[in-house]
Amino acid sequence: MPDRRRFLLTSTALAGGLLCARLAAAQQNPQRAALLREVTGGAPVNAGRVTVDTPPLADNGHSVAVRVMVDSPMTAQDHVRRITLLAERNPRPVVASFTLGPHSGKAEIATRIRLADIQDVLALAQLSDGSWWMGGAHVVVTELACLEG
Repeated sequence: MPDRRRFLLTSTALAGGLLCARLAAAQQNPQRAALLREVTGGAPVNAGRVTVDTPPLADNGHSVAVRVMVDSPMTAQDHVRRITLLAERNPRPVVASFTLGPHSGKAEIATRIRLADIQDVLALAQLSDGSWWMGGAHVVVTELACLEG
């Protein structure tokens, strides 16, 4: 296997492992745990099924592109009900919430958000069976937004 290909495969696997570790740590951080409880009503949150696509480096925190995809067939029996975006270092950590249903076609949203600092952007998805799933991405912001005071 060529060295470049091996490097890309290894770095992708490491990034996936780091994200899983961050998501597990997210549930152990008391502030994040409280925020997750507030959004989910105390229901358990599973890691996986949710992919957050955002640039790892944002030059401007005033408008950061975010795309969230959830692995769901979007049928009447099995669909995504809600996708909620969280940025815990923002003054208001619940950035947006989107309501979906079986007629949405795809379990995917795309938007732009403001970020106050370097942080993880988390997406929570509630499925029709009541389960919650989470994914996230780390974003480094060079020009901060959402500053108070």
